[in-house]
Amino acid sequence: MEDIAARIEREVGSWDGVTRHAHRFGGVEFRLGRRELGHLHGTRWADLPFHRRIRDMLVETGRAQPHHVLPHTGWVSKQIKDDDDVADVIDLFRLSYERARVAQAVRASHGEQLGEAVGGDVPAGDHDSD
Repeated sequence: MEDIAARIEREVGSWDGVTRHAHRFGGVEFRLGRRELGHLHGTRWADLPFHRRIRDMLVETGRAQPHHVLPHTGWVSKQIKDDDDVADVIDLFRLSYERARVAQAVRASHGEQLGEAVGGDVPAGDHDSD
């Protein structure tokens, strides 16, 4: 039977453009370009970065909790206890992924408006500021 982390890794890792990397504090990190979508600490915790207002909404609605180490930032944590939590974590990664894709599209659009070549030698995710 596939463990919790493997199920999440398989799903999130299957999304277009997502790459997996070793996380500096252990576990696996998911990125779109150079932008981190979030990371797993083993089979029991997921940490994801959001803007503070989105983090506040996720915490207020019970979808996540403040980050277990950095509670006053935009980062959230989600403890993974069972299959329902696996689905919730995947949903959080999907939200992070969709926001990253929108940021890429906005950057590409701004480049076209400025008459710059888009795509060139620099991957779209290399100038994340969102």
